[in-house]
Amino acid sequence: MAEPEPSAQPSLRRMREFGIRPNRDLGQNFLVDSNILAVIERAAGLDPADVVLEIGGGLGVLSEHLAERVRHVHVVEIDQRLREALGDAVDRFENVDVHWADAMTLDLAALGPAPTKVVANLPYGIAAGALLRTIEDLPSVERWVAMVQREVGERLAAAPGNGIYGATSVLAQLAGEVQVVRAIPRNVFRPVPNVDSVLVEVRRTGPAPPPALRGLVSGAFAHRRKTLARSLALSGRFEREQVRTVLLELGHPADVRAERLSPEDFRLLGEALGI
Repeated sequence: MAEPEPSAQPSLRRMREFGIRPNRDLGQNFLVDSNILAVIERAAGLDPADVVLEIGGGLGVLSEHLAERVRHVHVVEIDQRLREALGDAVDRFENVDVHWADAMTLDLAALGPAPTKVVANLPYGIAAGALLRTIEDLPSVERWVAMVQREVGERLAAAPGNGIYGATSVLAQLAGEVQVVRAIPRNVFRPVPNVDSVLVEVRRTGPAPPPALRGLVSGAFAHRRKTLARSLALSGRFEREQVRTVLLELGHPADVRAERLSPEDFRLLGEALGI
């Protein structure tokens, strides 16, 4: 992908005009190549009836693209320094609400109209947490398309037995089908990040796992070098022999490790343990 031409890029203009310097502590890598917007749009399957949640509005280049194509856009941005720049992008749209808040603490369930899709260039520091939180708190959302650090995207989509398969993988896949859509070139961001990015997609297939099952999954992976039964016993919620017995009943070795169980295996394990 060619290097973006500064004069043609709204983000670069806004950075100059409003004196914006990206804040690395907030994981800010602003999207500056508008060519990537069409890629995101196709992956998200945008529809005029959609209500989109964008976490990390930044300089508004994705926000304004969404506003022109869907019924409503909720933009969440924590950095108050971006008020003028983001306003330059979205103030002309009546179908955009900007929420100046932390996406990890904002009452997502109170958003109205309720989002049907999440489309975002997620800040690196909260990418996995924000995605899982929206899966849990927004049952109205059926599809997620987000730019994330490659490591995060690959972990979300990882299969059992893969070295990066873990609690994040299981929790996301219990609620939806996850895939890495494509790699994203580093030069579409400013500053250019030191890590690679990917576009990841989640299509909901069911409800988010309930709190008890989320706790089971987290406990199972808390001590990756130990057996699943031992790891759960260390969590203080289950007896080791109880878990070993249930694993055998479900057709697994008693000393199996957590990374060998599929998301559906964890669902069945939770049911068998009475949670």
